[in-house]
Amino acid sequence: MKLHIVPARTGMAWVKLGVRVFWQQPMALAALFFMTMASMSLATMIPLVGPAIALALLPSATLAMMVAAAQASLGRFPTPALLLVAFRTGQQRLRDMLVLGALYAVGFLGIMGLSALLDGGQFAQVYLGGAPLTKEVAENPAFQSAMWLAMVLYLPLSLLFWHAPGLVHWHGVPPVKALFFSIVACVRNFGAFLVYGLGWLGVFLLGGLVVSLASALLAVAGLAGSAAGGIMVGAAMMMAAMFFTSVVFTFRDCFDPPSTTTEPEAPHDAPQPPAPPPGPH
Repeated sequence: MKLHIVPARTGMAWVKLGVRVFWQQPMALAALFFMTMASMSLATMIPLVGPAIALALLPSATLAMMVAAAQASLGRFPTPALLLVAFRTGQQRLRDMLVLGALYAVGFLGIMGLSALLDGGQFAQVYLGGAPLTKEVAENPAFQSAMWLAMVLYLPLSLLFWHAPGLVHWHGVPPVKALFFSIVACVRNFGAFLVYGLGWLGVFLLGGLVVSLASALLAVAGLAGSAAGGIMVGAAMMMAAMFFTSVVFTFRDCFDPPSTTTEPEAPHDAPQPPAPPPGPH
């Protein structure tokens, strides 16, 4: 496995690939994303340990979208069975994915615990769905400090886990090493990931503008209310699905493709290596 350093402009290519591949199989990818979110929501209903279980499922959900996007990019139809892809690749891979999920849950809950030191746990309760977000709570300086602390701490956590599911699944890297290689890849390709983040920020802002205009037109036509709410939720889900579709392309360009002689799933779902850039080498 070799780490690749890519130019900053590659970040925008990742955004474009995510959007393009999503629209090749929009219903399948949107449905799979909805099912991953629904499964995590159902997990939160388990008494006492529900939120932790839901957090632990996030690396597996990310992997499902990565594999689905890889298949869609190859012209294949991603089926709902991919929801369980993390649990169907042998005992060692299953154990590693479970460890990865547990580490993510511990890390995220640790961030919430640190934020609770600033506001007594208000932000954590709101974020985890245990309390409503009111105007008074949002304007509380302690709540705002806790929110900013959580956002700052979540960035390195997300970088640690960005490539980790793919490294465990396609390369068989142990969980702790996968976390290390993931954050190294993100830091070494900082320019590309910065452009990637700014590109998706632009997509979300543009999407929000379009939804706002559509809601305004519905209001003029007297159809506001539930219709506008449905459009907003649908658009948000669609853009989130496109974002998760693009993740596999960041992995594909940062690491060598897995060997087809050691990885049984590689011919079917492994992200293919990028074409070499034109020009002299």
